[in-house]
Amino acid sequence: MPRSPRVLPAPTAAELRILQVLWRNGPSTVREIHEATPLARGLAYTTTLKLLQIMHEKGLVRRDELGRTHRYSANVAEAETQRRATVDLITRLFQGSTSALVLQALEAKPSSPAEVRKIRDLLDRFERKGGEH
Repeated sequence: MPRSPRVLPAPTAAELRILQVLWRNGPSTVREIHEATPLARGLAYTTTLKLLQIMHEKGLVRRDELGRTHRYSANVAEAETQRRATVDLITRLFQGSTSALVLQALEAKPSSPAEVRKIRDLLDRFERKGGEH
């Protein structure tokens, strides 16, 4: 019987900051990740290394061990991570209401005219498809 794919855990806030660096910069060394991570000034290099080791154990990152310097890369896609976090947020905080999330997001942080156009275009496409994904 084939094994079902492993569901990876949601990244913590610190792990998410590291993943954002990897998504933006691609495969990187611990030093490169540490220097590019927001708020790294208050963290020791060894903290970044330990976080990467934990993330590797969880399956959130891959590690290329060829040579002396290890290079890490994201093992989770940014879009999929965002989708999973959004579904979780809608479920837990907005009782499953997508519209409540959207309304709260627009009230909390106003969108630029370009973002509003993108939202309208998305809603138009959604309506044309009959309200299905």
